[in-house]
Amino acid sequence: MAASVAERGPLCVGIDPHRELLVGWGVGDDLDGLRRFTDAVVEALAGSVAVLKPQMAFYERFGARGVAVLEDAVAGIRAAGALVLLDAKRGDIGSTMAAYADYLGSDHPMQVDALTVSPFLGPESLAPAVRAAKSSGGGLFVLARTSNPDAGTFQHARVGEVSVAQAVVDTVGRWNAEDAPSGPGSFGVVVGATLQELDVDLDGLGGPILAPGLGAQGGSVADLRRLFGSERAVVPTVSRDVLAAGPDAAALRAAADRWTAELSA
Repeated sequence: MAASVAERGPLCVGIDPHRELLVGWGVGDDLDGLRRFTDAVVEALAGSVAVLKPQMAFYERFGARGVAVLEDAVAGIRAAGALVLLDAKRGDIGSTMAAYADYLGSDHPMQVDALTVSPFLGPESLAPAVRAAKSSGGGLFVLARTSNPDAGTFQHARVGEVSVAQAVVDTVGRWNAEDAPSGPGSFGVVVGATLQELDVDLDGLGGPILAPGLGAQGGSVADLRRLFGSERAVVPTVSRDVLAAGPDAAALRAAADRWTAELSA
């Protein structure tokens, strides 16, 4: 990821083919529209953006044929040199978690580079995904301090002396310390870019931060710098502000380039 960001800039673009966007593009809210949308985004961005983040739910809603569209897209994205972060937010225990983590394996038909996961069944629930990431050279982004309005209901709850969110960050920090003691590690956390203040301590994380919420959700580059400074490895995510420029490939690329330039300034 560090090499990709150094070459292409830090931008991560979400691929979120929700109903309103497919209709707005004029491709139709059906399987053909899904494929046309996805092909256009991959063609426009996979050769220039560091990370593309497809949202699994928008493909699963079309059933197995929708997932097949994503499978083809993932292969095209990786062939063009971008990393694939599958936004699936998987979380379970034992063999079920291990099955979710198979997305990271080289023998999976839709191998991705990283996966978002939910930690709220306990740290040990993610152990199969941690093992899979280590063996494949992939990564995980663990939900920690999200910026949806009622996130604090659970994330501010206390576990001993710290919040749940801080416990997640500390757990991921331990994984990185064990796996890459000289840093940086392959395990990151999700922290929203629209937070009013950073209420978790990220100093011991030792890995990247996925920061969704730029653009249409209200987050700005200034917010990124206010929250995270300039020294941490931050992967800022934009979706609607780039995707709204479609379906023209040049317009999509120009929208992504504007964000890349602002983030790199």
